[in-house]
Amino acid sequence: MPRHRLVLILACVVGLAVAVGLAWNVGVFRSEPAVTVGGPFELVDQNGAQTSEKALKGKWSAVFFGFTYCPDVCPGTLQGLAAATDQLGPKAKDFQIVFISIDPARDTVKQMKAYLSAPYVPKATIGLTGTQAQVDAAAKAYRVYYAKVGDGVDYTMDHSTAIYLMDPKGRFKTVIPYNLPPDEIARRIKDAVREG
Repeated sequence: MPRHRLVLILACVVGLAVAVGLAWNVGVFRSEPAVTVGGPFELVDQNGAQTSEKALKGKWSAVFFGFTYCPDVCPGTLQGLAAATDQLGPKAKDFQIVFISIDPARDTVKQMKAYLSAPYVPKATIGLTGTQAQVDAAAKAYRVYYAKVGDGVDYTMDHSTAIYLMDPKGRFKTVIPYNLPPDEIARRIKDAVREG
C-alpha cells in the first residue's frame, strides 16, 4: 500500500476518534431520563374520603388541575371531557375524570361536591382538594403551574390547562391540549387505549 494512502487512512481514524471523543464529552451517547408526570399524592375527594394516586388504578384517567371559581377554562374542560366520554361508547366504563383543585382555600370538600353536581359533569368524576401543602405536592408531581392573581374574595387563579391522560396503572400516557373539540379528545383517548 502506498505511503500516502496509509497516512490518509491514519488521519481519518484519528479524526474519527477525536469526533467520537468530543461527542461522548457533550453527551451525545447518553440517554436522557424520561420526564415523569404524575406520582404519589394524598388528597381528599368530594365526599371527604382520603384519596391517593391509587384512585387512578384500574381505569384510564383524564387528570386536570383547576378551581371551582374558574370562569371559563375549567367548566369548558369538564364539558369537553363529558362530551368526549359520551363518544367513547362502551369504553366509557373504563374511563374517569379527575379534577384536582389548585385553590384549596375556597375549594372545600363541600364546594367541590356542589361544583361537580352540575348536570354537564359525568357522575363518575372525582374531585380532589386538600391542604395547600398537599395541593402543592400534587401539582409538583404533575408539573403543573399555578398562581393566585389578585386580592380579596374575588381573586382568580392562573394555571396550566393541559389534561394528563394516565393509563390504568396510573402511569402518564399523553397530554391532551386545552380546547380540543370533544371528538378529537375522544379520538386521542381511543388511540391511547388501543396502543395500551
